[in-house]
Amino acid sequence: MMDNSSSLRNASSSGSCVRNTQVTQILFPILYSVLFIVGLALNVMAAKIFFHIPSTSTFIVLLKNVLFADVIMTLTFPFKITKDTQLAPLQLRAFVCRFSAVTFYFTMYISIILLGLISCDRYLKITNPFGKSCVRSVRFSKFLSGAVWLTMFALSVPNMILTNKPVRPDTARKCSLLKSPQGLMWHATLIYICQFIFFGVFLLMVVLYIIISRKVYESYVKSRSSDTKGRKKTKVKVFVIVAVFFVCFAPYHFVRVPYTLSQVGKVRECWKQDLLYYLKEITLWLCSSNTCLDPLIYIFLCKSFRRRLARHETNRSESRVNTIHDNVASESAL
Repeated sequence: MMDNSSSLRNASSSGSCVRNTQVTQILFPILYSVLFIVGLALNVMAAKIFFHIPSTSTFIVLLKNVLFADVIMTLTFPFKITKDTQLAPLQLRAFVCRFSAVTFYFTMYISIILLGLISCDRYLKITNPFGKSCVRSVRFSKFLSGAVWLTMFALSVPNMILTNKPVRPDTARKCSLLKSPQGLMWHATLIYICQFIFFGVFLLMVVLYIIISRKVYESYVKSRSSDTKGRKKTKVKVFVIVAVFFVCFAPYHFVRVPYTLSQVGKVRECWKQDLLYYLKEITLWLCSSNTCLDPLIYIFLCKSFRRRLARHETNRSESRVNTIHDNVASESAL
């Protein structure tokens, strides 16, 4: 029996590579399971809090849409976990390829666009805090959010429809094998569209945060009173948005370009193909961690959310104390 290295060399010489899937079958299901548990808990808590917060500003409307996208993405994790462990039956693998995986990417790019819009809103808040315009109205933010959802859904539907080949053991191994020729063409086109979306938002955020950094520095220089220092601290907190954006989404999109080249045969060496594949999977997991990191934005930047969260924790503490007192009283009565 040949070892893995010799089989990979033979695969490379024959023009095809055989990848060791033990890492993806064991490690990544564990990592996504952790994300699912933590993400579901955090987003359910956030949903409970946002349920009591009225949509009185553009910022809150956008945050609620981010939360909704995160909840949907989190619910796709169990399907990916089952597929990656190779325990899923054929029909479930096909479901992941046709719907679950498409929904995962659909919500990911909605989050990317919404983080860009939130950055624009914070930029306007810092540079022109008392300005009024239709762009900063609640009605416009709801319209814009709806347009984002409809546009990304329209781009995603062909991926679902054109993943229409018969489900067999040979076709269910990879999602691309279930796609028709038209489906493969649309999938490639959509990759370029999504790259354009990311790098468009990326460049926008770089420009906005350069300007915001100048404002923060000016505020630091001028800070003399405690009130000014408070405003400076608020401006510094806005960088949590760009931190979440770059940590979660930037690595994947920088890896995606060479990985796509490897998929279309531009990278011949098997070790390079394997390296790019594992880097793609690791950075895709970082994208998924967005579901756990977005609550940092709610906590640091949304005053209404912080107040509700503090009230929620206070009520829980009081309820726990009352329960202990009741138990002690009942034991004393006995």
